[in-house]
Amino acid sequence: MHLQMDGRGPLHAQLTRALKAVMLDGRMGAGERLPPTRLLARELEVSRNTVLAAYEQLQAEGFLHGRVGSGSFVAPGLQVRPEAGDGGAAGERVAVVDALPPQSAYAGRARRFHDHARIPGRTVPGTRYAFQYGVPMTNPALTSAWARELSRAASYTRPHYPPTQGLPELREAVAGYLARRRGVQVSARDVLIVNGTQQAIALTARVLLDPGAAAAIEEPQYFAIREVLQIHGARLQPVPVDGEGLRVDALPVPAPRLVCVTPSHQFPTGAVLSLARRQALLDYVHAHDSWIFEDDYDGEFRYDARPLSALRSLDRHGRVVYVGSFSKVMFPALRLGYLVMPPGLRRDFINAKWAEDFGSSAVEQAALARFIEDGGFERHLRRTGKALRERRAALLRGLRERLGERIEIADSNAGMHLLAWLRGASLEQGERLIEVAASRGLGLHPIAPFYLEPPRRPGLLMGYAGMPLADIDPALRLFGECMDAVIPAR
Repeated sequence: MHLQMDGRGPLHAQLTRALKAVMLDGRMGAGERLPPTRLLARELEVSRNTVLAAYEQLQAEGFLHGRVGSGSFVAPGLQVRPEAGDGGAAGERVAVVDALPPQSAYAGRARRFHDHARIPGRTVPGTRYAFQYGVPMTNPALTSAWARELSRAASYTRPHYPPTQGLPELREAVAGYLARRRGVQVSARDVLIVNGTQQAIALTARVLLDPGAAAAIEEPQYFAIREVLQIHGARLQPVPVDGEGLRVDALPVPAPRLVCVTPSHQFPTGAVLSLARRQALLDYVHAHDSWIFEDDYDGEFRYDARPLSALRSLDRHGRVVYVGSFSKVMFPALRLGYLVMPPGLRRDFINAKWAEDFGSSAVEQAALARFIEDGGFERHLRRTGKALRERRAALLRGLRERLGERIEIADSNAGMHLLAWLRGASLEQGERLIEVAASRGLGLHPIAPFYLEPPRRPGLLMGYAGMPLADIDPALRLFGECMDAVIPAR
């Protein structure tokens, strides 16, 4: 296959464009099989990861579809025809994928607010170093322990539908853990086992929000919570964040139905909601008959003091929906989390969970319950906290030594990432830096996708959990070289 690479940007992006051109020219028709990834990589003298990344992008955009064991094929609905309008340049052609209009208001909102091919924070396969946030630390000891627990649980778990609310033993284990580590005193009756934070916010939206209802979110915020609320029809009201977390004094009147916060470690700025603001926020929702969605996604990991108690621990009026996830502290493949329901809404949340999926995986719930009860989970947290502390220290030290005053670090002594603002750089220079870094095998991730209104200066979200300690120094060396090429020191 003859492919013309244009020399612009990363190899996988060049290959994606070249393959599209082959389809647009009509050289490959609907249903035609593409070369195997190994063969094409050998012909083009590129890595197989580069070809895999191009195929995955084309599949996400609807140009290809895969058949297990057979390969990748040009999508059957793909048509090639001259561009509509003024006719365009001679011979210019575009690909049209047959698509129906959205068949419901929900589907229409999903198309409007979410693009699955453009999820922020993804690292391109084949990248040498990546400061990717949301990626957990690789822990061989955890892998071995979890394999043992799964094997054991599979032998005694009943092969029936699990309770919708979750296995009683896991709900008891979660309640005990929250009391010990997060200061949250709840009964197992109040715990609902969910498939991570994503399902928790979806269930909360179903229970508390009608389409058009107002929901306040932090600005900036975690994009997935924002998009789930938008898809459910919520009317978003952004509230600014400063060094003490959510600006409670900036909450709107009339009050929103729901306020979404990350008080223990604001995502993505890292700010911690002060005690005074926590109490003010609780007073606000009590006075206005509103609710709080507390996302405690990585509140376990603090490096200057003991973990702060959760906002839910101060709640005296039952207005907080508290959510935690095992994806960040263990691994994302484990799709389990928990939601602490306001007592008066237990039935509504359990009904919403039943309508969603009947209940979460019983085998994994049983394995996790035993892992917590036997102390394995908290041993894992201690080991992980120690390793994260070392990586964070190495990253901070390296940034200060190599880049000095060229960056401004917004660090809260917590979590698994930090925010680095590029001093004296334009937004265009920030975008160019990310492109240059990608071409040299370094994954950098901008802060802009987490704002409803993009910030006026470029910033980078730098995760360190998924980067081995030995890789941090060479990665920062490469980062410095990219900075020199795009934003020279003054």
